[in-house]
Amino acid sequence: MLIWVIILTMNEFNFLVSPNEISMNIVKRMRARRKEKKITQVALSKAADVSLGSIKRFERTGEISLSSLVKISFALGCEEDFQTLFSKKGYASIQEVIDEQI
Repeated sequence: MLIWVIILTMNEFNFLVSPNEISMNIVKRMRARRKEKKITQVALSKAADVSLGSIKRFERTGEISLSSLVKISFALGCEEDFQTLFSKKGYASIQEVIDEQI
């Protein structure tokens, strides 16, 4: 099996994966959770109060509004996953890490 690792540069940031790959990984996890709970797209649409078209587009392309994604996470019982988003502190240097430990 051949594995490709590509570093993409976007503005000043280096990514090991693209934003689209992250979106599609979220789709895979959401779809797996939906299927584990034996919920159809139609039922999820109703439970989350998100249009069926939005659910289908999300599962196909990875594109959805943040508001709809949060609603879906509540409907699937995964809302706590958003509590840790952006919670890690970013360090600009090793010195910042050392200074924080003192």
